Amino acid sequence: MFKEYKTIKEVVGPIMLVEGVEGVKYNELVEVIQSNGEVRRGKVLEVNRDKALVQLFESAQGLQISTSKAKFVGRSQELAVSEDMLGRVFDGMGNPRDGGAPIIPKKKMDINGEPINPAARDYPNEFIQTGISAIDGLNTLVRGQKLPVFSMSGLPHAELAAQIARQAKVLNSDEKFAVVFAAVGITYEESEYFVQDFKKTGAIERTVMFTNLANDPAIERLSTPKMALTCAEYLAYDLGMHVLVIITDITNYCEALREISAARKEVPGRRGYPGYLYTDLATLYERAGRIKGKKGSITQIPILTMPEDDKTHPIPDLTGYITEGQIILSRELYKKGINPPIDVLPSLSRLKDKGIGEGKTREDHADTMNQLFSAYARGKEAKELAAILGDAALSDVDKLYAKFAEGFEKMYVSQGFNTNRSIEETLDIGWKLLKILPRGELKRIKEKYIEKYL
Repeated sequence: MFKEYKTIKEVVGPIMLVEGVEGVKYNELVEVIQSNGEVRRGKVLEVNRDKALVQLFESAQGLQISTSKAKFVGRSQELAVSEDMLGRVFDGMGNPRDGGAPIIPKKKMDINGEPINPAARDYPNEFIQTGISAIDGLNTLVRGQKLPVFSMSGLPHAELAAQIARQAKVLNSDEKFAVVFAAVGITYEESEYFVQDFKKTGAIERTVMFTNLANDPAIERLSTPKMALTCAEYLAYDLGMHVLVIITDITNYCEALREISAARKEVPGRRGYPGYLYTDLATLYERAGRIKGKKGSITQIPILTMPEDDKTHPIPDLTGYITEGQIILSRELYKKGINPPIDVLPSLSRLKDKGIGEGKTREDHADTMNQLFSAYARGKEAKELAAILGDAALSDVDKLYAKFAEGFEKMYVSQGFNTNRSIEETLDIGWKLLKILPRGELKRIKEKYIEKYL
């Protein structure tokens, strides 16, 4: 029998203190029962001898502590999972938000997840086609990878996220593919955009959505990504599906973490974020991967807006350390009308060479990728030089490189948010652009590929 305590001493913001408790565990769920029968929920943040610090999931407004009882339920927060979750929309606590019936669970899973045994991890090496040239051709996404998108406020990362969710697929495989979409602290308008977009294109059939709106409690923001990842683990490791998890916006998650940390009066770290921000983010990102002997996989694309467009800010900085690369969006390209405005030069996918080549994409992929990077970098330099010294200062070859950079942005990077390109189309556009340059400049491509494709 679970004990009920009438010893609630104080409530400060979302934090409540209960005294005289025994046998209470960290992260345990708590029900606060009021005299009128209304129940509010929370979880144990800290236990010190006979005192428990409880964090409420809802606001504490109107809570009468003199007549309320705290009941500790002996387990941590769980998500009821089942295959019927596909095509549904839930809130940040896992309750249906789409007006449909509650899920009849196949099982209940702890949302904090189990760490994957490092020895049981399988190496990511299978190509995922997103249909976006700047990602597929140059910063390839591999199954089981975590590849964040670094955006800036006002840039169309929502459109990019929806496009990836719609178009992503594992090539040459009839295995089941699902998308788990977690929206953390976004506006109602943005949330509706995703729901309507997925419904309109039919992508909702293979998608599970968890939405936490900007006016929902901050504590719910902390559980939203964990709910999504728990659902993904069930689909991947129990049902053998390939799951792509998209979380937007990680910055809102970190702000909520900072808010709760301040309410607990913890010593702040960099920019006021708690000192455990790195470990906290790692517990989310490291839930991606593949396990030996299991068919399913979890691939993550977390999206974060960099505060003040600063990639040295703690959130993008720590995310870059934990994940395998980053896709960076550029304000400069966006102003030129290039969509999606992916800046390919500072973007990086550390696993790209594992997922490309013969049998995976195409034999010429690695060589053309290196040549395109090199030519675009040189073309941008030539354009900067021309802006300072005028076109006359450029050699004939430099003028061709400048022309290449211009064409590369317009044809290769800019494809809009509704174009789904196969990897063959992407590679062919690359060859078409390389025709601008003299053949002698293609030093990074093997002669046999030049003969075959040029």
